[in-house]
Amino acid sequence: MPNSTPLPDCRPLIGIPAANQEPNARANRPDLEFRSTYTNALAACGALPLIIPLWLADETLQAIFARLDGLCLTGGVDVDPAHYGEEPHPALGRVDAERDRTELLLARWALQADLPILAICRGIQVLNVAAGGSLYQDIAAQVPGALLHTYRLADSPWERPTHRVRIAHDSKLAALLEVEEWATNSFHHQAVREVGEGFRPVAWTDDGIIEAIEQPARRFALGVQWHPEGMFDSDPLARRLFAAFVAACCP
Repeated sequence: MPNSTPLPDCRPLIGIPAANQEPNARANRPDLEFRSTYTNALAACGALPLIIPLWLADETLQAIFARLDGLCLTGGVDVDPAHYGEEPHPALGRVDAERDRTELLLARWALQADLPILAICRGIQVLNVAAGGSLYQDIAAQVPGALLHTYRLADSPWERPTHRVRIAHDSKLAALLEVEEWATNSFHHQAVREVGEGFRPVAWTDDGIIEAIEQPARRFALGVQWHPEGMFDSDPLARRLFAAFVAACCP
């Protein structure tokens, strides 16, 4: 579906850290994977998406960060619970130390600089941990009576809504979407537990799992637990969310 949202006058440069690493027997380091749905959604709203590789020295990463107008944190593997002071739960999935390092650095720098941030799925978890919060390592094991949150793509495509998300009426998220409820997809087994410093929870599923956090005083600091990029072509609310983020990134 074509994007009907007006594009901003500027073309902000938005950094997106590379996603999961996969082994490559012919190379000393693994290949990096990335889903184009994120870059497509940002570009459709007028942004210039920039993929940031892993394994960069801190000073190189800092030089890239200095040129960014916004940061988008994306979905992927679990966050190592060592970053929020916990031992691994038996249900913890795969972790990626280098991705954790890169994304936590970028998230903390962005919070310090008030650089606009949109954090999606794993991204909301990284953002929350960067602000000092913690996570449920596995919803099914740690939240009695929780809904199913871990749908499989084989059973439920990206664009299919699977549960309701209630949005706080006084939140920036509700104001930019102009709704207080959204039927979203769901592909996660971890979630925000204790909310990080300066953030507030602003959306929940009916079982009480936090589905969005924001820092109201900042230009744009928002994390969502669902995948709006997967609904971008079918849901006007997903397009509105990305358009609002890109607009906030304009210098």
